[in-house]
Order: sequence, then C-alpha cells, then structure tokens
Amino acid sequence: MTTRGRSDNAAIRFLRVDKIGSATVNLKLPPVVPVTTRCEAQVGNVVVVRVLTENAAYNHLELPTGRLCKINRDDLIVGVLGERRALKGFVGTVPPKLAPGDRLHILNLGGVIGRCVDHYNELGEAIEVELLGMVADGDGARAPTILNIAKGAVPPREHLERSCPLILVAGTCMNSGKTFAAAQLIKHFTHAGYRVAAAKLTGIACLRDTLNMEDHGAIKTLSFLDCGYPSTVSVPNLPAIAKALIAQLNVVEPDVIVLELGDGIIGGYNVHVLFEEAELLRFVAATVFCAGDFVGAWGGVQLLAAKRVPITVISGAVTDSAMGREFIEREWGIPAANAMRNGEKLYRLVEERVLAFRSAVR
Repeated sequence: MTTRGRSDNAAIRFLRVDKIGSATVNLKLPPVVPVTTRCEAQVGNVVVVRVLTENAAYNHLELPTGRLCKINRDDLIVGVLGERRALKGFVGTVPPKLAPGDRLHILNLGGVIGRCVDHYNELGEAIEVELLGMVADGDGARAPTILNIAKGAVPPREHLERSCPLILVAGTCMNSGKTFAAAQLIKHFTHAGYRVAAAKLTGIACLRDTLNMEDHGAIKTLSFLDCGYPSTVSVPNLPAIAKALIAQLNVVEPDVIVLELGDGIIGGYNVHVLFEEAELLRFVAATVFCAGDFVGAWGGVQLLAAKRVPITVISGAVTDSAMGREFIEREWGIPAANAMRNGEKLYRLVEERVLAFRSAVR
C-alpha cells in the first residue's frame, strides 16, 4: 500500500483488495485500486470496505466473473453504493453523508453497499463493513474524482421507435418463478430456431440472472446495471432505462427479446411504472405473470387489467398442480402453464402471441 499526501487534504492510497463485487463488472477493475479519503454519498460510487462481521446464512459475494466466493472477516472488498428494498432480503439505504470509518453493510450478492435498516428474519443481520474510502477515477495526478459505475454506461433513451417483439415476465414478488420461466422461454425459443436476446429491467445488481439467460441460449443480455444503476430503487426515469436496453439489444437483430422484471409489480423497485409506458408496451407481444398462490395471481390479474395489460399466461408455483392450472383457466379464462413441469406448453402459448404480433406489424 502506498499513500500520496495532497494539499487539498485528500489522500490517494493504492490498496490491494481481496474481492471485487460484480456490480462493478463494466469497470473492469484491477486488484490494486486508487482510493481517496474524500467521500460522497452518491448512488453508484465505487467504495472499498473492510469486513467486520460474518453471517452464516448470507455470506457470499458474486465476482465480476459470476463466480461466488465466501466473505471472510477482514476481507477488503470493492463494492458500489446503492439501495435495496427486498421483501425477503435486506432493506438498505445510502446515508446522506459518509466518511472513512463509517459502518455500512453488504446488501446483496453483487456487492451493493449501504446502511441496512431491516432484514428478512431467515437471513439474519447483514454483514457489517467499515468504509475505508472511495475508488478514485484516475491515478491521483489531479484532485481525486470518485469513480461511479455510470462511467461509460448506456445512456437513457426517451423514445423507442422500433423493436422486435417483447415478452414481459413479471410476478407477485421475488422468488415467484420469474427467472425460471424466462429461462425456459429463452431455451425453447432458441431450440425452435429463434435468435433470442434478454434483459433484466428491474431489481438489484447481480450477474446471476443474466448469466442464466445466456446459459439457456440468449445471444446478448443486459440489465439496468449496464445503464449505471446498482438497483432500480429511486431511479428517476426507469422507462428511459428500459428503452435504452431494448434499443441496445435490437442492435444484434434478435427475433424476440425476453424481459424479466425483478421483484413484484408492487414493491420497492418501481416495476409498476413500466406498465404505464405506452411507447414501450406497444412492442409487447406477450406477458407472463408468475404467482405463488391464487390470491397473488388474482391480484396480478386485477392490477394489470386496470392498466390494460392483458396476461398471456400465468405460471409460477400456483400452477404446480392440476388443481391450480384448472382453477385459473376455468375462473379467469387465462391459460396456465408450469414452467418447471411443462416449459413446452409455456413456450407454445407465448410463441402464438409472438407470431400474431409479427403478422400484425407487417
């Protein structure tokens, strides 16, 4: 470690870190990073922290390669300031002011760092860390600028003039079956000869879901992280981010784009605003809604109907048994397909809408 004193009372230290969170993936950081003692409490700023505590239930960090590694006491970790609003996870914010020595917490696998204000009982207390400083953008030759993951990010886009057919995969909350349904759709469309691109439009930064999309055949994947946001909590213009990602995916000329909406259509990640964006919705060929029970499924039907968004098919745990599938189809007249047990049916129902969409726009 070396230190350079500065006349402006800031200092640059070059620290060799033990682990780098995947939320920084697009910056391609080296293991030795310049760290400034000047701190700004801004979402997206890249920070270096020292691990103070351990958590047996939630103790892994996702690296920029996508590999998970264990978090150990005294590890030096590079993460990103951000917020989380998880129903079954941690709830955390970015404090209004920060300084070296402040206590923060690791909020998710991707290395999003903030101050945890509450947690899901089964996870226990979030891992506490000490803020050492913020990663400087440059070598310290001039007054240090703090590195932010917005550097080089895809800029927001106010208008989406064209797109191939979009498939929305939404749900009641986290762990409702969205990721599995999206993966099955990507797999079956790919096996049928379609070029499939995919994105995760809402949630918190983690490569796991987009890598899973690639594992199932997606030729290109993106997420809100590529627009420079560690999560979609408090994002000022989520539709503009969604349009930017969709436009980028269309560059590779896919036949269809699968879009997973992390968290639920009600919650802290602003998913609901995407269902109010007419310019985006006009390219949606099909909507898959995942739920764990009848009440959740009914709520989704009602909420999306109020926004004039038709549900193409209901999936998730509510369709695990024939009783659930039969009830949904009989009572609400909406097809039901279990992605785990009958991904082929799910695909066929969605493909039918995609083909109809393509015929209508010719």
